[in-house]
Amino acid sequence: MNVLIDINHPAHVHLLRNTYSMLVANGNNVIVTVKEIPSAVKLLDLYGIPYVNIGKKDDALGKKGIDQLVYDWRLRRLVSKNKIDIGIGSSINIPHVSKLSRMKSIILDDDDDEVEPLFVKFGHPFADTILSPAGTPRKSKHKIYVNAYHELAYLHPNRFTPDPSVLADAGVKEGEPYFILRFNAFKAHHDIGVVGLTIENKRRLVQYLSTKGKVFITTERNIDDEFLPYQLKVSPEKAHSLMYYATMFVGDSQTMTSEAAVLGTPAVKCNSFAGRLSVPNELEQRYGLCYSFLPNEEEAFFDKIQKLVSMKDLKKEWQLRRQKMLSEKIDYAQFLTWFIENYPESRKIMKENPDYQWRFK
Repeated sequence: MNVLIDINHPAHVHLLRNTYSMLVANGNNVIVTVKEIPSAVKLLDLYGIPYVNIGKKDDALGKKGIDQLVYDWRLRRLVSKNKIDIGIGSSINIPHVSKLSRMKSIILDDDDDEVEPLFVKFGHPFADTILSPAGTPRKSKHKIYVNAYHELAYLHPNRFTPDPSVLADAGVKEGEPYFILRFNAFKAHHDIGVVGLTIENKRRLVQYLSTKGKVFITTERNIDDEFLPYQLKVSPEKAHSLMYYATMFVGDSQTMTSEAAVLGTPAVKCNSFAGRLSVPNELEQRYGLCYSFLPNEEEAFFDKIQKLVSMKDLKKEWQLRRQKMLSEKIDYAQFLTWFIENYPESRKIMKENPDYQWRFK
């Protein structure tokens, strides 16, 4: 089978790298395309995944529309040349190209529809199949619901074993408290009007947590000069191990909050998406693995952080909560590999018997 994987964000490298490896190991021909995103390209290089660069990704909304046309054209040529059977990813280009070619499209979606209206309007109708986490709203004939989160494609225990050597890399002693902070850029089309932590609250956060342990800061773009002494310098492929052993994660990033939560590391988030998304809401309300606050709830945000820092056996309690979550979820990478290799029969199986997915625990 000829498969196309399109990478639209650094997190998508993690999402699909295990499925990529299994597909290749099973004898499939897999082509990976990626936008010109330095962090995504670096991850592909680190994991030894060959790729085709299909162009620069702009921040300006007007340029994004032109970019999409260029991506569609380039992908269409690639799909035709390589006789691609199935395209998979979280980009709008996959469903577009599937309607202009013989390729079938499988979209991996993990957001509620109302927070990504452009993708829903211009992407969903053209997709052959949309895989969404169970619990996300809005039923659709295209959607199949899976008992997993995107993060479980690479952080499920079947796929991830933390590497304790990362502590030495970061200059941390075993058992020493430390905190990972993430400051987001909010440049995606669905981030318009979205805000996270103010510079004042970032300073307050660093000042407080520095009295409780070491602080490491990671940012989506350039880091503010005043935070350079705290910049995380661990190699990207080791970041999840550092997250696993961390005392706590705090920031305004959607993805990293969910990553920390599924790893069993307490996570506290502050941004405009708080309370609006089904996956983070489930992680918070059903499993108690993370907490989210709106930007105008800064005092409640800091109060929660202080209470967690002072909580006895914090990490032990969170690992128990993590085990409850894992008992109700599947290995997403294994499921995806099966779904792709057996498509379209796999779609029919899941429509008729959704419980079939429990084979991929």
